[in-house]
Amino acid sequence: MSKQWIEVGSIEDIPALGARVIKTGQGQIAVFKALDGSIFALHNRCPHRQGPLSDGIVHGHKVTCPLHNWVIDLENGKADAPDNGCAPTVPLKVEEGVIFLKM
Repeated sequence: MSKQWIEVGSIEDIPALGARVIKTGQGQIAVFKALDGSIFALHNRCPHRQGPLSDGIVHGHKVTCPLHNWVIDLENGKADAPDNGCAPTVPLKVEEGVIFLKM
């Protein structure tokens, strides 16, 4: 099955340093906005204990999981050392203020 670009909302719907959750057939996807306006999408599960990353604290291009303070890089989904694991990223694009995920 080939992946398609799916419209998920406006960039204005996500506050700076915040996230919104998109429910998909592949599970929940968290779409984050950094303070500099960068947008990222990850599966909404910390690789440690499956905590909801969308409830975490966004700082720079990272999010800290609310359960056990693992720090996840929003660009590649990898946990910062000494922790080890990865939250899968989801390709996205923004066109005229509208966010699309490749699902």
